[in-house]
Amino acid sequence: MCGIVGVVGQVPVNQTLYDALLLLQHRGQDAAGIVTQQDGKFFMHKAKGMVRDVFRTRNMRALPGTSGLGQVRYPTAGNADSEQEAQPFYTNAPFGVVLVHNGNLTNAQALRQELLAGDPRHINTDSDSEVLLGVLAHELAQATRGGELGPEQAFAAVAAVHRRLRGSYAVVAHIAGRGMLVFRDPFGIRPLGFGRGAGGAVMAASESVALEGTGHVFERDLAPGEALFVTLDGTVHARQCAERPSLSPCIFEFVYLARPDSVLDGISVYQARLNLGQTLAKRVISTVPPSEIDTVIPIPESSRPSANELARMLGKPYREGFVKNRYVGRTFIMPGQAVRKRSVRQKLGVIASEFAGRNVLLVDDSIVRGTTSQEIVQMAREAGARKVYLASAAPPVRHPNVYGIDMPTREELVAHGRSVEEVRQIIGADALIYQDVQAMKQAVASVNPRVTRFDASCFDGVYVTGDISEGDLVRLNAERPRVSAVSDGAD
Repeated sequence: MCGIVGVVGQVPVNQTLYDALLLLQHRGQDAAGIVTQQDGKFFMHKAKGMVRDVFRTRNMRALPGTSGLGQVRYPTAGNADSEQEAQPFYTNAPFGVVLVHNGNLTNAQALRQELLAGDPRHINTDSDSEVLLGVLAHELAQATRGGELGPEQAFAAVAAVHRRLRGSYAVVAHIAGRGMLVFRDPFGIRPLGFGRGAGGAVMAASESVALEGTGHVFERDLAPGEALFVTLDGTVHARQCAERPSLSPCIFEFVYLARPDSVLDGISVYQARLNLGQTLAKRVISTVPPSEIDTVIPIPESSRPSANELARMLGKPYREGFVKNRYVGRTFIMPGQAVRKRSVRQKLGVIASEFAGRNVLLVDDSIVRGTTSQEIVQMAREAGARKVYLASAAPPVRHPNVYGIDMPTREELVAHGRSVEEVRQIIGADALIYQDVQAMKQAVASVNPRVTRFDASCFDGVYVTGDISEGDLVRLNAERPRVSAVSDGAD
């Protein structure tokens, strides 16, 4: 899971790219990078850290030009400690190409060998995004055969890329002196949309909030398999480049990853979370009589809409019992379980008066590793709660995710191989209520009935690309981000 953005404009875009990355910061906190283009030359700055820390005034002054792209990184493959793996990536041939990628390639190792043997191209990092850049560069060279690059050649290259790549990928690339190339995998697993701003500027970004928050008018999402080629004068060319596209967006975007004020594939994230609260209320009633619940308390931030709607359905007070320290990163996307565990109490403060002497129903968006849930239940008890019930707006996470979310090993998943009762005992709650898988899909799909299928593989074990075997899961686990020993750990 990363956040990507690209802009073609008529005025300097460095500030616009910076502002867009701030709006996408929730999608990645490991590293950030920006490339701008002026007179056919690229100017790059990237480093590990949050956007506000990576870019200083001197860095922004060194990023001239009226087009560019950027990324906030959350590592899902390769080396999480390597600054070299921060994006964007650059290759000088053909033409000069810079690229940012959100997603995860499931056949990156095979592609790496193909590039070494057939092109040959040197791959300098363990990042699957650099592999993707190598494949795209090779196909651009094949499509142009030493000639000029226009929309037709760019679309031919993307069609060839689709035939070779497996997994999830939303991509923004700039080709020196030619334009911006934007494309989405044939299943549309990771989100990507575009819009227009003042003076004919064109922006593509992972979430609609990045466009709207920078003064652009969101136009539409890219269809699965679709590519856009935006010339430097802002003309947009669009083409379906996949042979059998089928929209299957990642449902975890709506459960947790995306901002609530975003709209992805015609689905309001906020409305989807309200709907999840409604369906979860039915599960709660069948497990815990509402008369035994005094108050409903969300675990901030993503669960608030679901918790609010659940409380309304139950006719119970909705209260804020936890205060989030906004200067501590999202626990879920920190590389290394020990870091996640240490940060929970730094991240959340307790309003003890909302717990003392009460039976509280805590609502979370999902339960992945269980460490955070265990700590929060204990914090509620220490604050004086008589009973602590825990409800998850998502079903049990039982399977590895291979499309760009950091939960790739079964051993890390508290629900894998365990019953709900066994998970309840580990977490320490008096009752544990999970969302139903089918109810979750229906709750999200009802916002936009045209979306009929989701990637929900971490919940149901069905991998929409249809090419994931048990051996692949073992291999992909070995390729997961490597982090330093100080931040490594187990649930």
